[in-house]
Amino acid sequence: MAAVDAALVKQLRERTGAGMMDCKQALERYTGDLDKAAEWLRERGAAVAAKKSDRAASEGMIGSYVHAGGKIGVMVEVNCETDFVARNPEFQTLVKDLAMHIAGTPTTPRYITRKEIPESALAEARERFTEEARQTGKPDKVIAQIVQGRLDKFGAEISLMEQPFVKDPSLTIDALGTEKIAKIGERISVRRFVRYRLGEDDRHA
Repeated sequence: MAAVDAALVKQLRERTGAGMMDCKQALERYTGDLDKAAEWLRERGAAVAAKKSDRAASEGMIGSYVHAGGKIGVMVEVNCETDFVARNPEFQTLVKDLAMHIAGTPTTPRYITRKEIPESALAEARERFTEEARQTGKPDKVIAQIVQGRLDKFGAEISLMEQPFVKDPSLTIDALGTEKIAKIGERISVRRFVRYRLGEDDRHA
């Protein structure tokens, strides 16, 4: 098997956050193809995260970030399994990045996951999207498809875990967390967050 270029290993590590040996193994597996190696590492990380999903995460930390000249502030609580990991610089950086994302993302997240969106909010959005779609004069079947598509987009836009990470839009927040779980080796979850804008009452979770 041909040796893998150390520069490629370094590039893949920076891109995925995976360990050096895992990156080397992925590049050897896909003969230096960065994209395929990165996808394999992410799928592997997702499998690791799934195995840890039912484990208790009662430790962690609260991170904060102030943005836009003191006009936007965020606090976020992120949980992990042990105090040891809570003191890990990798975990602490993740918490700070999440607070920064919530403060700076173009669409303010309202909920952590789509499952938390109240049925009343979905019903209101559905009614609005239906009324707007009817104005196009298209058949009811097409209108139903348009409305469902807009509802799916609406849910993704306001759910933190489905938003593109502001520092790397190729990753969703959920994918970012999955990568960190694979690297750190513990379950990690966002428990709640609050976002303040000067003079406004922003929704908090």
